[in-house]
Amino acid sequence: MSSVLFRTLHARFDASGLRGLLTPRKPRNPLLKLALGLVGVAILAVLLVVGLFVGAAMVSFGLLRGALRARKPAGRDGVLDAEYRIVAKPGQPALR
Repeated sequence: MSSVLFRTLHARFDASGLRGLLTPRKPRNPLLKLALGLVGVAILAVLLVVGLFVGAAMVSFGLLRGALRARKPAGRDGVLDAEYRIVAKPGQPALR
């Protein structure tokens, strides 16, 4: 029963006029086909070049920012001096 239902639904929606309206088709004229193919290749090339330039700009900005960042002199600011001792946990082997 379900296969009959799906077959009739498929036939009903497949034959709708909306499908022909929304389905992309290649043009029949060979010159128009060639022109649309070249437009597609040009769009891909533009996206590739823009992506490369944006990526290079991001990398160069990061490197420049890292190079120009003010570095703190190596000092003892904010350093805590303390003595530490290792406390053994019961039931665990010593890791020495």
